[in-house]
Amino acid sequence: MPDAVHAYTDGACKGNPGPGGWGVLLRWGETEKELCGGESETTNNRMELMAVIAALESLKRSCSVEITTDSQYVKRGVGEWMPRWKRNGWRTADRKPVKNRDLWERLDAALGGHEVRWHWVKGHAGHPENERADALANQGIPKRGARLNASDRS
Repeated sequence: MPDAVHAYTDGACKGNPGPGGWGVLLRWGETEKELCGGESETTNNRMELMAVIAALESLKRSCSVEITTDSQYVKRGVGEWMPRWKRNGWRTADRKPVKNRDLWERLDAALGGHEVRWHWVKGHAGHPENERADALANQGIPKRGARLNASDRS
C-alpha cells in the first residue's frame, strides 16, 4: 500500500509466564517512531498482542497499515480465528473461553477504521525491522517487577 504506515511488532517474555515486554517500530515515509512497554507478570502471547494494539492505538487517524509480526498466534488469530470467536460469543470451536479475550477485543476495536494488511516473518532470522522490534520488546521488560507504561522512544 503506498503511503501506508508500516508497523513492525514483537513481544518478549522472560519465563512464560513471567516479566514481559512489547516493542513497535512505526515507519511512515522517512519518519520513524519506537514504542515499548511491559508488565511484571504476563505471557509471550499477551505481549505479542499488546505490541500490535499499541501500534494501532498510537495512530492519530484512520489509515492504511502494513503490520509485520513474527507471531503466528496474532496473525492467525486476526485472520482466521477472531471472526469465528466473535460469532461464538468469544468461545473457541470446542466451546472454551478464548484466552486473552480482553486483548483480542481491544485489538478488534483498534483495527476499526484502518485498512490493514498482515505480514509474517520468521523471528530471529535477521529481518532488520523485526530485530529492532525485538530489541524494543526486551527494553520494555520490567527490571524490578513494576508495571511499565508505553514509552515513546522517537
